[in-house]
Amino acid sequence: MSDLRDAAMSSKAWPFEEARRLLKRYDKAPPEKGYVLFETGYGPSGLPHIGTFGEVARTTMIRRAFEVISDIPTKLICFSDDLDGMRKVPGNVPNPEMLTEHLQRPLTDVPDPFGTHDSFGAHNNAMLNRFLDTFGFEYEFISSTEFYRAGKFDEVLRRAAEKYDDVMKVMLKSLREERRETYSIFLPIHPETGRVLYVPMKHVDAARGEVTFDDEDGREWTLPVTGGNVKLQWKPDFGARWAALDVDFEMYGKDHSTNTPIYDRICEILGGKKPEHFTYELFLDADGHKISKTTGNGVSIDEWLTYASSESLSYFMYQKPKTAKRMHFDVIPKAVDEYHQQLRAYAGQDAKARASNPVFHIHGADVPASNMVVPFSMLLNLASVANAEEKAQLWGFIQRYASDASPQTHPDLDQAAGFAVAYYNDFVKPAKVYRVATELEREALMDLRGRLDAWEGGLDAEALQSEVFACGRERFDPMRAWFSALYEVLLGAKQGPRFGGFIALYGVEETIELIDQALAGDLVNA
Repeated sequence: MSDLRDAAMSSKAWPFEEARRLLKRYDKAPPEKGYVLFETGYGPSGLPHIGTFGEVARTTMIRRAFEVISDIPTKLICFSDDLDGMRKVPGNVPNPEMLTEHLQRPLTDVPDPFGTHDSFGAHNNAMLNRFLDTFGFEYEFISSTEFYRAGKFDEVLRRAAEKYDDVMKVMLKSLREERRETYSIFLPIHPETGRVLYVPMKHVDAARGEVTFDDEDGREWTLPVTGGNVKLQWKPDFGARWAALDVDFEMYGKDHSTNTPIYDRICEILGGKKPEHFTYELFLDADGHKISKTTGNGVSIDEWLTYASSESLSYFMYQKPKTAKRMHFDVIPKAVDEYHQQLRAYAGQDAKARASNPVFHIHGADVPASNMVVPFSMLLNLASVANAEEKAQLWGFIQRYASDASPQTHPDLDQAAGFAVAYYNDFVKPAKVYRVATELEREALMDLRGRLDAWEGGLDAEALQSEVFACGRERFDPMRAWFSALYEVLLGAKQGPRFGGFIALYGVEETIELIDQALAGDLVNA
């Protein structure tokens, strides 16, 4: 572990860079609370989504890196803003009509349309907890409702009343003129209707910790700011939460970045020390548009896990978090294969290389071995030529290529075979387009067929690759034109695997038959 710690102190891996920056926060003395606090926030108006996963996964990577370079204990809090009012009825819930009368009430006071929990907020919080538990995250869950109503925010809320003008000054500078006229950092919760009110304050009594306001009917009310009678607007709430919990680190998307000075200043006004931040770039869909929960573009958690493991998703999340990345179905096979490449490399690496290997940041020191003896991209091509409907169809080829492999001894490979069949049927099969070979390509394919017909070298992928290469070396410049021809004529795809490896997996006789079908026009006609 000491070697890893030494390597981590100079590693350019972004989790270690962030961890070292965080450690400087306590270079003079450890935190009085006894631990370093990481936080992620969650808006429970809907179900957890891929952005939620990315935020918790990346925060966990930095937390894990911090634990390598420091002996200070750590905690991760997942904070649910469930005291927020329900602004609109979600379109994807049962019995939506029952929610209409509860608009603007806190989500934890809205009945659960699913009928399984005490409130809609409780239902969505349970989904969040189940979601995080499924991926094995270590965290402490905090409900905003419980935090406010149990008085855990009272000290900071009283301070907000005392410093009301100072906090308002920060906020008003960021608002349009018409919004300034009615804005208040406090949102009172109506004593009769239970609705979260967006109304201006007539008076804030700093000494008594009370606010006076008129409701929508013009009736005047005075409420204490404590005990869950009011909540803070979301931007002041961000800074107040940092002050109340003494948060040391929080990351959020680029869309929040312009608010960072606001969050920081409010935290400081309310007596806290601003945390370290990390701003990540947003995900884009295949067309370069921002991924949105509302429009449903991009890839969802459930969709990714239909075609690949959660570890491959963590690997994708690790890659260049400060660079906008397109997140669509085509990236999944590449992420799977690169993840397993890194797993295989890890076993033979020294501490410095391991500190920069993504799989350390995904698994910590307990990095598993990869038993993917066949790359995922190869499984996809195998599923394609075999027109596989079940993963059992792939295992006949796999076991001929790797006789000691079985679903029992290689569960990751078995799982990947199932993923490959699903991905092939949903994405590859509908897009397969074969073409007829040109005369030059026919000549090269006949050469390859003849070499395979005379082949006595067994299933040596590298030796077979040399034969494939030899068929194209004198005929094609650049050589990629030859490999493109193999993929398009034989596989109906624009790209594919190292073809020698494919022949070793699919079989020499089977590849000869595939070439015959292509040259006869059977693949195009089919």
